[in-house]
Amino acid sequence: MNVLVLNCGSSTVKFQIIETDQELIAADADRRLACGVVERIGTEALITFQVAGREKQRSAEPIRDHRQAIDRIVRWVISPDSHIQDIASLADIHAVGHRVVHGGERFRRSVRIDREVIEGIEDCIDLAPLHNPANLKGIRAAQELLGPGVPQVAVFDTSFHSTMPEVSYLYGIPYQFYRRYKIRRYGFHGTSHRYLAYRYRTMLGLEPEAVNIITLHLGNGCSACAIKGGHSYDTSMGFTPVEGLLMGTRSGDIDPSVLEYLAIKEGMNLSEMDNLLNKRSGLLGLSGLTPDMRELLEEEAEHQDRRATLAIDIFCQRVKRYIGAYLAEAGPADAVVFSGGIGENAPAIRVRVCRGLEHLGLELDEEANRKVRPGENALISTPTSSLKAYVIPTNEELLIARDTFRVVADVPRRW
Repeated sequence: MNVLVLNCGSSTVKFQIIETDQELIAADADRRLACGVVERIGTEALITFQVAGREKQRSAEPIRDHRQAIDRIVRWVISPDSHIQDIASLADIHAVGHRVVHGGERFRRSVRIDREVIEGIEDCIDLAPLHNPANLKGIRAAQELLGPGVPQVAVFDTSFHSTMPEVSYLYGIPYQFYRRYKIRRYGFHGTSHRYLAYRYRTMLGLEPEAVNIITLHLGNGCSACAIKGGHSYDTSMGFTPVEGLLMGTRSGDIDPSVLEYLAIKEGMNLSEMDNLLNKRSGLLGLSGLTPDMRELLEEEAEHQDRRATLAIDIFCQRVKRYIGAYLAEAGPADAVVFSGGIGENAPAIRVRVCRGLEHLGLELDEEANRKVRPGENALISTPTSSLKAYVIPTNEELLIARDTFRVVADVPRRW
């Protein structure tokens, strides 16, 4: 089955074409045939397309909305000039898998999209006003362009965390607000954390229930997850993606009374405070320079910039804090797994996160850590370390494609 995987943001559409089926999944031999992104939708868009094994194709052209972006993607995919193996027409796109950010409490697993599912995603717009509308635009565009004969599946960021117990997801506010408005921790990056748990267990030959790890998705957005018995037990992002770890432009954990104080001192309204916490805080706010960890590490190395160092140190300290909290809360863990753009590609950050965790059993092998290559699954702890450390590149699109196949083919999923 050739699955078109769509990830629609407010002004971007990312896609992959992945060939998968039951035999390919069993052999872990799914194939990515093509990928790309349309950025800056609504203006002169930047378009990047790539066929597996070939150079990237880049161009710029006006793209007014998500429908036009997906139309542009589909036309390229089926064009003879793209040279995508085994795809020559729309009939060769067998299904579409959509990343949907918020499924609330209703969607605990991936589902085939129909009218009721669309209504359910619409009902969650209040919980994800920046994300679910864009996801719905992608769904409607794909339905219109590909027709009713092509099945479409929604894969939710929140669904992996639906196994969290009440002690993990409830806030310490009056219970009536949970009952009325479903105010609770939902967690995000769930497909990434689920993939890391899957890849870890396949590397070690474990059954799902034997997976007890802490996964760290560290990129521009960051989250930690305590996985106990193969299921999400707790995660750092909460009612929204702002809570938890320090991120590129998000504040992470903060005393909510700070907002009232700023409202008085700075005359800020709710919208301005939301903008502050989401777009002006985190690494950017602390450093005053950039939200990009690569640039901060360069500033620190070349100019010994004090605030760059401060931002990096706070970032690493927050990650370390969650590791310790989850070891205490979820019980013994076997490993800490680093992933995401920073987790996979910044050995200096992994060193700073792991430094000082020796008393918890984590001993970093600095040479192994330094030699990790892009895209490589690697053990970076010493042989005597009782708490192991791994680098595992995430692959959310692969799970979206596999879930899409399983839902369409009505094949049970174990993980």
